Amino acid sequence: MHYLRTGGRIPIELPVEIRWKSPDGKLKAAQGKTVSISSNGVHTTVAAKLRPQTAITITVRLPLEFTKIPLQLFCQGRVIRRVPGTTGLRALIDDYKLRPVGRRAAKKTSRPR
Repeated sequence: MHYLRTGGRIPIELPVEIRWKSPDGKLKAAQGKTVSISSNGVHTTVAAKLRPQTAITITVRLPLEFTKIPLQLFCQGRVIRRVPGTTGLRALIDDYKLRPVGRRAAKKTSRPR
């Protein structure tokens, strides 16, 4: 498959965690860093050898200097390719959300007694 870049890349190095399911169904995770982020993709360095089209979850913690509150970028995507001779991994972002760090996704409601 051939993917065309539709937007500019922002060169930024941030901590990243990538999660995926192995062929036997086990949940795997690896830590790394972003190299660049665009509106539809991310280039990371991560010590994991993932095949193209592997479904992945990418979590990037955003710096407080920019966000003012702890936020993480949570992405669903898939591997496009490995960068030959490096630990580089390029992924297409299919969906993303900004989430507060340390908060539950849904608030519990108390029941009247």
